[in-house]
Order: sequence, then structure tokens, then C-alpha cells
Amino acid sequence: MLYFENDYSEGAHPKILQRLIDTNMEQLPGYGTDLYCSRAAEKIRNLCRCPEAEVYFLSGGTQTNQIVINTMLRQYEGVIAASTGHINVHEAGAVEFTGHKVLEVSRHDGKIDIPSLKSFLNTFYGDPSHEHMVFPGMVYISHPTEYGTLYTMDELTEISRICGENRIPLFMDGARLITGLACPENELSLPDIARLCDVFYIGGTKAGALCGEAVVFTGNSCPPHFMTMVKQHGALLAKGRLLGVQFDALFTDDLYKETGSNAIETASLLKKGFLEKGYVLFNDSPTNQIFVVLEDKKAEELKEQVVFSFWEKQDSTHTIVRFATSWATKKDDIEKLLSLL
Repeated sequence: MLYFENDYSEGAHPKILQRLIDTNMEQLPGYGTDLYCSRAAEKIRNLCRCPEAEVYFLSGGTQTNQIVINTMLRQYEGVIAASTGHINVHEAGAVEFTGHKVLEVSRHDGKIDIPSLKSFLNTFYGDPSHEHMVFPGMVYISHPTEYGTLYTMDELTEISRICGENRIPLFMDGARLITGLACPENELSLPDIARLCDVFYIGGTKAGALCGEAVVFTGNSCPPHFMTMVKQHGALLAKGRLLGVQFDALFTDDLYKETGSNAIETASLLKKGFLEKGYVLFNDSPTNQIFVVLEDKKAEELKEQVVFSFWEKQDSTHTIVRFATSWATKKDDIEKLLSLL
């Protein structure tokens, strides 16, 4: 079988595994207070050119989204997200489980629609009875988005400005941020993101680590006693070194650039192959998630030899499916897939 279902099917990059082996017998303090977590955090601060940033390591994306949103919102606040936002469609109501509503607005190419965001906020505060409603307490975006698209500099700048005017934080889900940074079409650097967002995270799980997400609070945005609340959520690893060692390796000798670049380069080959063979793409995703419109019969035939993701039905005879590449995808796998088409 050929696997294009997601970008975390494999274990970890060999260099990360080797660092885990090399440090395995070291005796280190727990709960993220070890030297590897400290070194990784400092590397991230330097890359972001944000010396005042507070960096914490959590184990997974849904966990990170839920904890960041829950700890930053007041009990009467919700989080604004695009209708296709990950927290709105693919996290089993994790945010709502904490008592916070996801406030849905329209989307454009998977990105939050800026006019809709403005309209939502203006309508809320323009309503004399808004004290009876869920307050918008945060804006959530992801880069890349659920549909593999990227925010432009102008878009992120405008969203950041709107959040500033309304005194609410901007949170960027960066589960695939490393892949996005490697994309030639990407306009945003880590310093740009640190400057324009109040909090974001750099995903390791989908970039060659076994697990792990690095949460970066910029300015004074970190909630008081954040780590205490992480523990309340049952998310504080005693062996925090597991995350620190991996991120320290990921940001040594630009390994993160290597893992991101492979995902983008192989996706580009795959995208080109689909187009050359006459297949219709659902959208023009520049990243490692390629969305293709397949006839249902063809999709069923392909399932016998290829693992990919159902995304949504287009009509009664066609389905939109996703093919994802990763840090470990080989060009031979791309050629084998294209030969099956």
C-alpha cells in the first residue's frame, strides 16, 4: 500500500530519534524544566526575534488548541474561527467541552473571511443586548489552513489590526507551520508571525518529531500560571525532556527546513502529475495537502492500493479527497502513485 493519508504516518526523523537515544540515560529534572527544553525555547525565541516570548511544549495539536483557548478566554467568552477552521470541524468539540463556544464566521479559500470578521464584531458590539450573548474573546486561524492555503502578509496584518482594535488576542494554529514556512508561495516568516500574533505554536508532530507542539506567547499574552493550568488539563508530561530533546534537534542545523522542504517538494511533484494526467484539483493548495476531485468509481479502485483521506462529497458521483505528503515521502512513492492513475 502507498500511504498519502496524512503527514504523520511515520515515526520520527532519524536525527531526532538519534538525539533521543543519545540523551536517553541522562538524569534530568521533569515537567519541562530540563536543559533541552530551555535550549529549544531559546532557539525558538531567537528564530522569532522575540526575546521576551514565553515558550511551552505540549504533546499534540488538539490538546494545544484546547488548552491555549481555554486558558486565555474568560468564562463568558468564545473564540471566532472560520467555518472550516480545525477547531470547528475536526476536534470533536474539544473547545466546547471546556465551556467555550466556537463562533463561526465565513471563510474564503479555507481562510477566515476578513469582511465577515469585521461584520461579526461590529454587529456584536452594535447590539445593545450583547451582554446577553457569548463575547468574542479571541480570533483563531491556522497557517496553513485546513485546505492547505496560506495567509498573505496583508491578510495577517489586517486580522492582527482588527484584533488589536477590539482588544482580543490573535491565535495561530501552527500544526503545519514548518511545512508552510518551506513553501515558496509563503509570505510570512517566524518574526512576522511573532510580531502579528499574540500566541501561536510550531507543530512538531507533522514535521518529523514523534510528537510535540511548541507554544509561543509573545509580548505579555501568556496567562498567569499557565503551566499550572496545563497540569489541570492533565497535559503536563513528567518526562518533559521527550519534547525538549526533539525540538532542540529540530532547530539544530536547520533540520526543520529539511523536513518542511521534503513535504513541499514531493507535493509539488504530485500536484504536477495530477494536472498532467487531466485530474481536477478542488483548490490551488500550494502546500503539502493536495485536494483532488475523483469519480467515486475511480476512488474505490484506488483505495485497493493507496491510502488517502475522504474530504467531502462534491456531488452524487464525485468525491473530494486529500493526498498529503510528509517529511518522509519518497519521490519513488510519488511515481508509483502517478503510475496507478
